[in-house]
Amino acid sequence: MNPDGETIIVATEEPVSVACKLIVVYIMFEKVIYTYAGVNKDMQKDFHYYATYCAAYLAGFSHEESLDIAYSAQFVDDCSRTLLAKIKGPSSAATTQLQLELMEARTDPVGLQDITRIWSSFHFLPRDLYAVKKRCSKFYLDKYRLICGPNGDLIVKTVENAKDKPLQAAGIAMHVLADTWAHTNFAGTPSLVINNTNYMFYELFPEGDGYREKQITFRHRKSTPDDLENSIYTNSLYQRSENTIMNLGHGRAGHLPDYSFVRYRYLPAWGEYHDIVKDNPADYMKAFTQMIYALKYIRGDIPAFEKDTYDTEAVKPWIGRIKEIIEKRQLIASDDWKAFGEELSGQTVTDYSLDRYFKEYMESTGREKENTFLGKFIYGAIAHKGMVIEEIFRSKNLLAGFSRKMLLERVKR
Repeated sequence: MNPDGETIIVATEEPVSVACKLIVVYIMFEKVIYTYAGVNKDMQKDFHYYATYCAAYLAGFSHEESLDIAYSAQFVDDCSRTLLAKIKGPSSAATTQLQLELMEARTDPVGLQDITRIWSSFHFLPRDLYAVKKRCSKFYLDKYRLICGPNGDLIVKTVENAKDKPLQAAGIAMHVLADTWAHTNFAGTPSLVINNTNYMFYELFPEGDGYREKQITFRHRKSTPDDLENSIYTNSLYQRSENTIMNLGHGRAGHLPDYSFVRYRYLPAWGEYHDIVKDNPADYMKAFTQMIYALKYIRGDIPAFEKDTYDTEAVKPWIGRIKEIIEKRQLIASDDWKAFGEELSGQTVTDYSLDRYFKEYMESTGREKENTFLGKFIYGAIAHKGMVIEEIFRSKNLLAGFSRKMLLERVKR
């Protein structure tokens, strides 16, 4: 059975024992590979779709506009090359990679560039492409500079580039912005040194004036839900190779960084094994209020988008409700965010439907496709990816390679 629940019959002329080994290897990858970057689409849908709808509505967009922005934000987690092939879209617009795609991905320099282009652009936007790290090689420094975090120059460019564009560009920007908070301290390129976790990983629970610590247990069972009560989380399989896809993003921490309620501390190698404390409730509140601020800029209500600025005034009437949703220990918060969105707008927030715009795109021809919903998303995705690749390259970092625009410019010279 493949990751989509379809049964696969293996036809082979190899001895049975070899075929069995192939199946075992496939099953092993099927169970662990989709935690490569902590992807759990149902879980992330709560913030990328429902919370984004709430932020857009609070920013002044209409109900219908907010739904379009929310769909585009969530579609970033679904727009793979496999999906694009299905709807006959350009593969260059891919914003994610499926587990089977990653299983087949090369990890030579060209393959790593392809992986890095997608994950650093849309899910692990680098905070500082010119970060300084003493006593390290250029190879390591390039990866260190791809560590994700909020309030960097690239997120400013991301939001500014979405202004005066179709709403799809705003949705893409909101996905990227939200992930800079959730995926802080991890990089969108395979790296054992940057992204690995070990037994020194503790969940923090508020108690009195401080926190009670509980050691986190990581396991490799994709089919078993995370055990929130006992702090047991599924992560990717440990592999010593620096460039294995198991070391991509926060796969070694599983879905943990995507839970809005969680607080944790750990000792990453890139941080010289000093304590790093991550407070997701505080960060998710900043993410939500920064999204509102960014969307007001995109809408044209404020003149500039600046770093480390948040629209706390917009959430004041509902601050208690929002905190309650963010801090509630649950696997998926979609129902709570949806209910909140419907209270805000008085409208029904339709559930996310992946294929909502497939027919329109597939039945359009020629330049008509560019004006369809997905056509506008595809244009926005390619434009954003190109910008990030160019900025990474300009920092003298080749991990993301070249963009098509850059190659054409070089040919003209």
